[in-house]
Amino acid sequence: MSSQNLATSYDSLKDKWVDKNRAIQKSLWERHFDALSYAQSKIKHSTVSTIGAFLLLVTPISAAPHPQETNVSQNATLGAIAKNVFIISDLSHVLPSTVSPLSQSQENEVIHVISRDYNVSVQAQMQGIRLNQNYGYIGAEQHLARYPGDSVATHFSSQEDMDTYGASGMAPGLSAWGYFASDEADMTQIDSDREKWYIAVPTFLSPGYNENTAQYNAFFKWRKMLVVNPQNGKAVVSVIGDSGPAPWTGKQLGGSPELMYYLDRVDGSDKGPVLYFFIDDPSNTLPLGPLNEK
Repeated sequence: MSSQNLATSYDSLKDKWVDKNRAIQKSLWERHFDALSYAQSKIKHSTVSTIGAFLLLVTPISAAPHPQETNVSQNATLGAIAKNVFIISDLSHVLPSTVSPLSQSQENEVIHVISRDYNVSVQAQMQGIRLNQNYGYIGAEQHLARYPGDSVATHFSSQEDMDTYGASGMAPGLSAWGYFASDEADMTQIDSDREKWYIAVPTFLSPGYNENTAQYNAFFKWRKMLVVNPQNGKAVVSVIGDSGPAPWTGKQLGGSPELMYYLDRVDGSDKGPVLYFFIDDPSNTLPLGPLNEK
C-alpha cells in the first residue's frame, strides 16, 4: 500500500475514532453530569493509566490532558477520586429523582452498591428494628457536651480544629443518651470520637418505637451507621449520638460539624441529601470517621 493510501486510511480511522469518542463523551455527560463535573474539577494530570484513560474519555479532545510525573500521594488521591466517580455513577442509577423514602427494591439495590463499592456490610434493618427512612436531607448540628463542664474552650485538641469547627458552638442541652463520659478524666478516645462523628436520627419515628421504647433506645444508643454523600462519594462511619430532628424542619437527620464538613454538606444552607444505613460490625473493628481515609 502506498504512503498516500496509508495516510488516507489513517485519516479515515482517526475520524471514526474521534466521532465515536465524542458520541461516548456526550452520552456519559448526559447521564453522569454531576459526577463527571466533580471529577473534572479535581483531576488535572496523571500518569496512572486508568485515570488517564478516564480523562481521555470524558475530556473534550481539544483539551485532552498530557501525562506528567506525579508523586505517590497524588496518584492515590486521583485514584480515590476516580473510585468515587464510579460510586456516584452507581448510586445515580438507583436513587429516585427526588429525595424521598426508598422503595424496597431501591433500598435493596442501594445496599448492594454500598456494600460492594465500600466493602462494608450495611443493613436497613437489624434485630427487627429500622429507621423511618434511609435517604434524606441532613442538617448541621452543634457540638455536644462530652462530660460535665465541657465547653467550646475545652472541646478541641488543636487550634486548627478550634478555628475550623468552633463557630458551630455547643448545643444547649445534652444528647439523647446524656454525656459521653462521666467526667473529663474518664473520657476515652472512643467517647471523643463518638461525639466528633455523631448523627442525630428521629428514633421516635421508627416503626414500633412507641410500643418498645426501652428496647429501641438500647438498640439505637451509639449504634454505628454509614453516612454517604451520593453526590461526591464521601462516606463516614458514625454513631447515633442524638435523637431528632423534628419532621417540621424538613430534614431527616442531623450531623456533627466535623461530619458535615467532611461530607461537603456545609454549603450555606447546611442541608443536603445523604444515605444512612446500619453497619453490621459485631466485633466493633471498624473505626469511626471518614471511611475513605482508613
